[in-house]
Amino acid sequence: MDRHRSWDTITAALDRVSGPGRRGGDWITYLCPVHEADGRRHHPSLGVVYNHQRARTIIKCFAGCRDEDVLETLGLHVRDLFDGPPEHRAAAHRHGPPPELALADRAILAAGLPLSVHKPDPGPRLGRPRRVAGYIYRWPDGRPAGRIIRVRTLHRRGHIKSFYQEHPTESGWQPGGFPHLPFHLPELLAAIRTGRDIYICEGESDALTATRAGLTATCNAGGANNWHPDHAAYLAGAHRVWIIADRDAPGYRHAAKVAETLHNHVTELRVVQARDGNDLTDHCNAGHALSDLDPVPILDLHYRSPYASRESSSATSRFEATDR
Repeated sequence: MDRHRSWDTITAALDRVSGPGRRGGDWITYLCPVHEADGRRHHPSLGVVYNHQRARTIIKCFAGCRDEDVLETLGLHVRDLFDGPPEHRAAAHRHGPPPELALADRAILAAGLPLSVHKPDPGPRLGRPRRVAGYIYRWPDGRPAGRIIRVRTLHRRGHIKSFYQEHPTESGWQPGGFPHLPFHLPELLAAIRTGRDIYICEGESDALTATRAGLTATCNAGGANNWHPDHAAYLAGAHRVWIIADRDAPGYRHAAKVAETLHNHVTELRVVQARDGNDLTDHCNAGHALSDLDPVPILDLHYRSPYASRESSSATSRFEATDR
C-alpha cells in the first residue's frame, strides 16, 4: 500500500479544483474550494500538510471552513485523509494530535507565505560598513534618550544592512542601549490626547514614510523581534491604532505581538499590510493610497476590537485609513 496515498488523493483533487498550490515550509496552500471558488483574487487560505507520524494528510482552512465541507466540495470523504485501514489509524492516533499552529503562523499560511525566511548568501564583503541614517528616540518631554544608527555594507551579491544603538552622555553619544521607548514619542502622546489615528510600522524608515504623508507613526528600536510591553504602555487609551505588518513571516509575527500587547487597551485596533511589495514604503512607491492597505488574513479579524466589529460585518471589507 502506498504510504502517501492520502496525500496523492487530496492534492490531486485540489490541483483539479483549485489549481496548483503554493509551498510554504511543510505546508502547501490552495484556494479554499468552499469560499474562494468565485474566480476572484484571494490569498489562498487552505493549508495541506502530510503527518508522517499519523500516516495521514491534514487539511485546514485558516478562514474557518469545516474539513467536511472542503472534502464534500472535492468529492471526497474523511477516509480519504488517511493512508491505512481503521486499525492503523487507531494506532497512529495514540501518538496524539498535531500541535496547534500559533495564530501568526496560521495567518502566514493563509496569506500563502513561507513560515521561515532564508536569506541568500551575500558572498564576501567588498567594502567597509557605511553609515546611512540615524534615528533619535526621545523622552516624552523631547529630550534625546537614544539613537539608532543604520549601516550598509557592500558584499559581492548585494548590500547587508545592520543597526547599532547609542545613548547620550555628558561627553556625547556613546555605544549602548536605551529604554524601551516608541519612536516619535512626543508626537505619539499628543495624538493620543487629541484622538488621532496612530500607525505602528516595523521600522523607522516606514514610520518616516507615514509621517511624510501627514500621519502619526511610530515603531520600536531593534526590528521585528524587539517589541516590548513597555512600548505598548505608552499607547494605552489611544482611539484607533493601525498596525502595518511587513508582508513576510517575521512581519506577521511582529504584528501579532504588537496586537497582543495592545488588544483591549485601545478603542479600535486594525492589522493591515501593503497591497504590493513588502512594507508601507513599497506600498506608497507603487502608487497606492493609504486607503488601499489590505487587512492581514486572520490577524485583523482576530484583534479587531468589538467597536470595529460592530461597524463592519466583513473581515475583508474596505476601510478608510485617514486621520481624524
